[in-house]
Amino acid sequence: MKKLIFGSLLFALTFLLTVPSFAQIRKIPAEVTQALKDKYPNADNVSWKDKLTAFAAIFEMNNEKYEARFTDKGVWKSTEKQIEENDLPAEIKDGFGKSKYADWELKNIYLIQLPEDATQYRILVAKSDIQKKNLLFNSDGKLLKDNLTLK
Repeated sequence: MKKLIFGSLLFALTFLLTVPSFAQIRKIPAEVTQALKDKYPNADNVSWKDKLTAFAAIFEMNNEKYEARFTDKGVWKSTEKQIEENDLPAEIKDGFGKSKYADWELKNIYLIQLPEDATQYRILVAKSDIQKKNLLFNSDGKLLKDNLTLK
C-alpha cells in the first residue's frame, strides 16, 4: 500500500514539474516587435500571444482594440478588430442575408485587414448554445468559409 501511495505521489510530482515547460511561450523575435512598431507606431497596451504559426499582438489604438498577426520573421499577415452590425457594409449584410445562416443569431463581427489592401469580415453566428460557426466573407459579400466553432 505504501508503494502505491509513494508511486502515485512521485507520478504527480513528475507531472507537475514537466507540464509548465510545455506551456512556455517562445521569445518574441526582435523582428516581430519592430514590425509592430513600424506598422502601428501609436499602439498602446501591447501584449503578445504565441499562436504557433504566428505571433499575435493585442493592442489598443485610438480607443479601439486590435489583434495583429506576424510571422516569426516580422512579416505582417493580418489585423482584425471587432465592429458593430451597423458598421457592416451593405454587400456583407446582403451576402449574409442570402446565406443559409441568415436566420442564425449574430454574435460577434470582426473586420480583417489583409496584405494588398484586401478586407474580409468574420461573423460569429449561433443557432443554439451548441451550434456556432465562424463565417468568413470577402469585401464583395461572398461567403468564403463556414467553420464550426468549438466551446
